[in-house]
Amino acid sequence: MDITEVPVSEKSKGKKKKTKKTKAKDMSAEGDIQDGDVDTKDGVKMESEPGASAFPPTFSVSEIKNKQRRHLMFMKFKQEKRKQKMTIRKKKKKERIALGDKAPPKEVPKTIENQRVYDETTVDPDDEEVKYDEETDEFAAYFNGLTNPKVLITTSDRPRGRTVRFCEQLATVVPNAHVYYRRGLALKRVIPQCIARNFTYLMVINEDRKVPNGLVLCHLPDGPTAHFKVSSVRLRKEIKRHGKDPTEHHPEVILNNFSTRLGHTIGRLFAALFPQDPQFVGRQVATFHNQRDFIFFRFHRYIFKNEKKVGIQELGPRFTLKLRSLQKGTFDSKFGEYEWVLKRHEMDSCRRKFQL
Repeated sequence: MDITEVPVSEKSKGKKKKTKKTKAKDMSAEGDIQDGDVDTKDGVKMESEPGASAFPPTFSVSEIKNKQRRHLMFMKFKQEKRKQKMTIRKKKKKERIALGDKAPPKEVPKTIENQRVYDETTVDPDDEEVKYDEETDEFAAYFNGLTNPKVLITTSDRPRGRTVRFCEQLATVVPNAHVYYRRGLALKRVIPQCIARNFTYLMVINEDRKVPNGLVLCHLPDGPTAHFKVSSVRLRKEIKRHGKDPTEHHPEVILNNFSTRLGHTIGRLFAALFPQDPQFVGRQVATFHNQRDFIFFRFHRYIFKNEKKVGIQELGPRFTLKLRSLQKGTFDSKFGEYEWVLKRHEMDSCRRKFQL
């Protein structure tokens, strides 16, 4: 409501009250503005701005100071947004059914994976250079069927119960694996003994605060050696609805998304852990799934329910690996030649660029 200024003399000390006539004039002026959207000032007609509104500015949930009220309003806002998405989705589905074959193709959602920055070292399966490297690398004897994998699993000094159980369960997953306690020996003294006893792999589980946090995987006798960070370890008893203990059958191996030259080497490093002749009677599968440079390990047993449906049951253990370094030759922390080392501030600056 506009208030008209009333001239006041200098001698008068109090303010004069509005009379009924002035109030009526103000009300009539407001009515004229609402009807015609015209404002009068100094006898000149001025049109009101089309964007001007009498409503308050945009409201934000974060302005609510009461925590419970703020949470309630936020949940209502999310629910309304979800309903809008559902209505749009149903509408598009009806249109697609009505159009039939003439319907436009579905839009592919943008993810970090499909927006990945192209890497020059991406492996082409028909590349002759890659085939030559595979025929002459350290794993050629295994893939040519000349050697059978034999794995030694050990731990850091004075391991705790959780790390010991983790090693024992790994030995049931990897065929022909043997668990030995470290007894304070340095790895440089352990490696020659492993080579003398025809072991093809040395696996060392490190721990911190009674929890496994590191894995050193050394291929014998010529390397390479990979160092991984271990996280999200779940033993069999900690997995809901886990199956019975795995049998001694050789499992099938699945390697996903190891596309670069470095990833190709890591994939071959994992593949050489298992025999090349899987025993399908056991119906067991070991999966190494690479996603955003995190390698997720799962161990399942499957069963065919019918011609189309397959049921799977996780046997455990499960864990996640993150590659820290790849070293040529066997383990040598002082004089070893590193082929690749993780540099977080340089390599992890772009979320859409991956190394594996």
